Amino acid sequence: MSFGGSITRIEPPSWWVGMKDSSLQLMLYGLNISDYILTSNSKHIKIERHHRAKSANYLFVDITIQRDASPGEYSFVLKNGKTAIPFKYTLDKRDSREISSFSPSDMVYLIMPDRFVNGDRSNDNHSEAKEKANRMEHYGRHGGDIAGMINSLDYLQELGVTALWSTPLLFDNEPTASYHGYACADYYRIDPRFGTNDLYREFVNSANKRGIKIIKDLVPNHCGMEHWWISDLPFDDWIHTFPSFTRSNYAMTTHHDIYASNIDNRLCVKGWFDTSMPDMNLKNPFVLKYFTQNAIWWIEWASLSGLRIDTFPYSDKYAMSSWIGAILNEYPTLNIVGECWFSTSQEIAYWEGGANNRDGYNSKLPSVMDFQLQEAIGAAFKEDGTPEWGKGMFRIYRSLSMDAIYREPGNLMIFADNHDTHRIAEIVGKDSNKMKMLLTLLATMRGVPQIYYGTELMLTSKDGKLGHGEERVNMPGGWSGDSINVFTGEGISETVRDLLDYFKSLFIWRKGSEVIHNGKMKHYWPNHNLYVYFRYNHNKSVMVVINNNTKELELDWKLYEESTSGYSHGKDIIWGKEIKIGEILKVPPQTSMVFELSLLKTP
Repeated sequence: MSFGGSITRIEPPSWWVGMKDSSLQLMLYGLNISDYILTSNSKHIKIERHHRAKSANYLFVDITIQRDASPGEYSFVLKNGKTAIPFKYTLDKRDSREISSFSPSDMVYLIMPDRFVNGDRSNDNHSEAKEKANRMEHYGRHGGDIAGMINSLDYLQELGVTALWSTPLLFDNEPTASYHGYACADYYRIDPRFGTNDLYREFVNSANKRGIKIIKDLVPNHCGMEHWWISDLPFDDWIHTFPSFTRSNYAMTTHHDIYASNIDNRLCVKGWFDTSMPDMNLKNPFVLKYFTQNAIWWIEWASLSGLRIDTFPYSDKYAMSSWIGAILNEYPTLNIVGECWFSTSQEIAYWEGGANNRDGYNSKLPSVMDFQLQEAIGAAFKEDGTPEWGKGMFRIYRSLSMDAIYREPGNLMIFADNHDTHRIAEIVGKDSNKMKMLLTLLATMRGVPQIYYGTELMLTSKDGKLGHGEERVNMPGGWSGDSINVFTGEGISETVRDLLDYFKSLFIWRKGSEVIHNGKMKHYWPNHNLYVYFRYNHNKSVMVVINNNTKELELDWKLYEESTSGYSHGKDIIWGKEIKIGEILKVPPQTSMVFELSLLKTP
């Protein structure tokens, strides 16, 4: 794309021919261009309508790209009387592939780029970036980047990772705490301290070659105070404003609460998530179109395999539904998971696409994050021994017992921790046995497992302090001079090495286990803190045994006859140990076992 005169921005910066929706809305930005008229001499481009904004420096233009248009550079001219501003705009050939999106067959690995691997020290600071690198500050920039992500792909492949979710990589130019990326300053630009747009596309391509899908984290709810448009908003209602700063009340339940007041819901939706995060007004049709096209642009331009949507219930829910619908119209096989942080399945299920909601609301989200199970996992593995009724592994059993409320429980994203929670290793006291048990659960449970970076190493904050900046620690070996290096094995303790080996064996096995990906599930009441469940289909069955007791327990085979009938043997997927169904099986304390069952041989 090239332009001159007083035009300084055109967004989207490019587009494609052959899209299902042939319409395109260009946002042009430049000094006093609102009275200009856009023209094109191409028969393949039809100028439909001009929209003048409140600011004289914006012009929104609706165009239609004809079905017979060919890829290439198209010439446009902005005219105002005798003044003419020519520019060229690129329409590329659309990627014709059907997206193979992330699914229950994948293990999703979550990283925070700034804290993962510093692969290029030359971009730790940038002339346009207000915050400079300081690795000593918990909430500062540490220098991790896309080059480091590319360098780590072989390690991730060896772990069994098949999908990678990175927290936002777009330019966050806040003067402090910009490392997390959730206060965007430019929705079409990778943060220069992470790399460039082209390097990001190279990263996606390199990951795909290793069988790793890339999931992009999008944030339509809010931008950052340093976003370029904040100093010159197109319309007064581009963002939600108040006479004085007004924070969201975080009352997400008001969306489905039949007794909720209107004021509480308005404060949830219109209040700012934080002081540095202006709240976007998605009910403004130009804002909604902007974010719709932005999502489609990144999917198409970078060949993405999925989206994760931040703070989904903090925006107008009907606008969000329309946004998801427009994306899925172009990419019907794309999986999109929404962050809907609630503690009960009833609340979470409201946001699952196609839910049978009383008010008829349909988010259209293919997937949501299972925070109820996440909370149950953390609590359950803290309560070992023989806890009182309703605690320990019963918490997990009860969480799963509510799955009937979901339309598609197998597509929920399941996890023990992420960048917004305490690290699970911290919660279970860096107990490697408990880590193995909960990893076993995540690898064999229904849903799409998500693992937070460093979980395979029992990563925790260095000084035991809890908090976002403190627990979002650097990946050992991601920086030159690190005494511990997971990528080379240097300095790793035997306990961590053992856990890492277990992790690899477990998730490499999972990659090829179709019954885990798509099989049904049956679980049994967790007597004595012993949780047993089966994943099965028409000809295969996997038996999972998790003993969270501090005592050795003998398996009572009679309890599980309805799931073991027709099977004679089982083989441990980690150690290769064979067992015979019905014979004595003693389960050591604080251990888990996964058996692939063998059918009885007919004479």
